[in-house]
Amino acid sequence: MASRRGCALDGVLLLDKPEGLSSNHALQRARRILDARKAGHTGTLDPFATGLMVLCFGEATKFSGDMFHADKTYLAELKLGEETDSGDRTGLPVAFEGQDPSRRPDAAQLRDVLSRLTGSIAQVPPMYSALKRDGRPLYEYARQGIELEREPRQVTIYGIRLLEADGDRVRLEVDCSKGTYIRTLAQDIGRALGCGAHLTALRRSRTAGFGLADAVTLERLEAMPEPAAALLPVEALLAPLAVQRLDQAQAARFVQGQKIGLARPAGSGPAAAGGPAVSMATPQAAAPAERVRVHGADGSFLGTARREGGRLVPDRLISLKETT
Repeated sequence: MASRRGCALDGVLLLDKPEGLSSNHALQRARRILDARKAGHTGTLDPFATGLMVLCFGEATKFSGDMFHADKTYLAELKLGEETDSGDRTGLPVAFEGQDPSRRPDAAQLRDVLSRLTGSIAQVPPMYSALKRDGRPLYEYARQGIELEREPRQVTIYGIRLLEADGDRVRLEVDCSKGTYIRTLAQDIGRALGCGAHLTALRRSRTAGFGLADAVTLERLEAMPEPAAALLPVEALLAPLAVQRLDQAQAARFVQGQKIGLARPAGSGPAAAGGPAVSMATPQAAAPAERVRVHGADGSFLGTARREGGRLVPDRLISLKETT
């Protein structure tokens, strides 16, 4: 996250990151165009990768944490017959025992391997990654030729669709959980096929309910007369959460961080901004905690809370200034 002097903008920007920029550089360019005071991103893309980045400005940065845990969809292009030390086209060629670079699987063989790599799988994080060991990212060790042992991590591949197979070129669409390395998946596919493979292109197309169709490029953002018009409201990050509306008195207490007693069990009644306000009453029997977004009587967004034990417990609150 970064902050500097500028406008106090609040909102969410869906950015179509170009090739060749690091995620932080893309964030800084967007922030400069918007002249925003405070900004952060919700997940990185490699410099050679393109596609959807969800950038948060101002008050939206308070609610960005959940985005790091979101599932994602990628469009990936692989080259068969060659593995690299980085798992992508930026690395140097390497070989593995038993590799046959000339082998070219047919579509049926490809689909068989893809099906075996679907589900909950163990991935060994690549050395060329930002994961840290003793305070240093792994890629610093890798650049010095140092290979460190890494513990496998469980990730989930929800689905892999074969979009195209043409000679040594394969295009895939991958739905996966957080923490999945598509470079490692490409390497695993190549080894399972016996010919080796590496990633030649990667594009993130979806994450947490957001899609590329609604994203803007840096060039388009810069050309807009009012770039801030491209921002989505802060609540866009919280769309899956139900809404709890408070009356004026309750809202005044809530924004001070006070717990609110609910008149009915958590989860009952309509979960929409237009639902009736709850009244103060003796808390009901305890119910499983549920995170909700909280609205005032006028529909204004006040923050998030947990409904538990018949009470509304403040979680994250927005400042009292008006948000974008």
